Amino acid sequence: MEKDFFEHRLNINRRRFLTNLGAGVGSIALGSLLMPGLFKNRNFSGDQNLAGLADFAPKAKRIIYLFQNGAPSQLESFDYKPKLKEMLGQELPDSVRGGQRLTGMTANQSSFPLVGSFSDFKQYGQAGAWVSDLFPYTSRIVDDLCIIRSMHTEAINHDPALTFFQTGAQQGNRPSMGAWLSYGLGSENNNLPAFTVLLSRGIGNGQGVYSKLWTNGFLDSVHQGVQFSSGEDPVLYLKDPKGMTRTERRLMLDHISQLNEKSFEKFGDPEIRSKIQQYEMAYRMQTTVPEVMDVTKEPDSIIKLYGPECLVPGTYAANCLLARKLSENGVRFVQLYHQGWDQHDNLPYEITQQAKDVDQASAALVTDLKQRGLLDETLVIWGGEFGRTNYSQGKLTHDNYGRDHHPRCFSIWMAGGGVKPGIVYGDTDELGYNVAKDPVDVHDFQATVLHLMGLDHEKLVYKHLGRRFRLTDVAGHVVKDLIA
Repeated sequence: MEKDFFEHRLNINRRRFLTNLGAGVGSIALGSLLMPGLFKNRNFSGDQNLAGLADFAPKAKRIIYLFQNGAPSQLESFDYKPKLKEMLGQELPDSVRGGQRLTGMTANQSSFPLVGSFSDFKQYGQAGAWVSDLFPYTSRIVDDLCIIRSMHTEAINHDPALTFFQTGAQQGNRPSMGAWLSYGLGSENNNLPAFTVLLSRGIGNGQGVYSKLWTNGFLDSVHQGVQFSSGEDPVLYLKDPKGMTRTERRLMLDHISQLNEKSFEKFGDPEIRSKIQQYEMAYRMQTTVPEVMDVTKEPDSIIKLYGPECLVPGTYAANCLLARKLSENGVRFVQLYHQGWDQHDNLPYEITQQAKDVDQASAALVTDLKQRGLLDETLVIWGGEFGRTNYSQGKLTHDNYGRDHHPRCFSIWMAGGGVKPGIVYGDTDELGYNVAKDPVDVHDFQATVLHLMGLDHEKLVYKHLGRRFRLTDVAGHVVKDLIA
């Protein structure tokens, strides 16, 4: 009864939509452009979201998430704190720390000497955003960026913090953000997965990334992220076995599909249908993936924009270029992980190298999307899982120091996809230890990202084991001041 009522109501909405646009083929074409999922077949199951149908008009169609794994220091990037230089070596006041829990790496330190950034900062853009001289290319695009300096999180160690950002929970086995978007919106290209993953690594201390970060969790396995590698085969086991022709492959898949359908009729397990979809996707990807992964046809101007490393498979620059190609070919969510940001010591040297790895290519990606007319519909996100302390971990010398994990405040930036360009949102105290203005927690960030994609985070729900789950769990609110 409830199902029939919902379908009747949905049909009325479709009819009104087309009527308001006017009758005729032209109106139907316009309707399909404005609402790509308007004519798709959907399965409604009570309180679950209708995959492929946005809740309202989206600002963005797809996301490229440049995750800086290991937590880049906000104090050497986008949060300028001259007071720390003035107080070099002085003890962090207890009143500022406020009894915050520390990691095991600094909990037993006898002192917490404050240390400012070794790098210089300058103001850029109409908003006068402070940017470290470690990021000269990023400083040139600051008018396209929405810099958030008031992020904070609950987790204090890498694995739970990273998992929290990607899945909305600090424990594993929850669907990742990309999987939720695949479930909520479907794919734009039937020949490519809705959710792809690219990995790279810098010279610094690299925290591990694991497949649980791009898992489908309890969603259908068709929503799992597909990892693309830098080797000869971007997707493992995609090629036909030696001696097998495409015709033979097609015939084999047809027979497997028939057997799987019989299994589905007998057992009713929806994962059987998901497997059929995955086999078919792999077959279609055989011709699409090599073309998308080929960067040799890119003009010299693009190679110069991203830098020569974009021609070296597996580098951050190469992955940024591939992210643009995947995104423009309709991949809904492209997730990059760049490891090496965990600078507990030797920070001045290591973060300088890490910044060189990512600065030019990150700025190039935004510029490239903009000049192609794709930035308005593509949300680019840059940031890590938490920040770094304003005091030195271990011994502080005149030319060397390290910073421990700091969940109380850190910086990220976003560009395109409906966020306000050229703004700096939020602020921290003069010592860069606590959020002083406009706090944004991880669930707020996730709710805002889903909103930009046309999804209400409170409605993107999946019932599992008797409970209604969502990416933002039971928290989060949309930060409307970030939205254009």
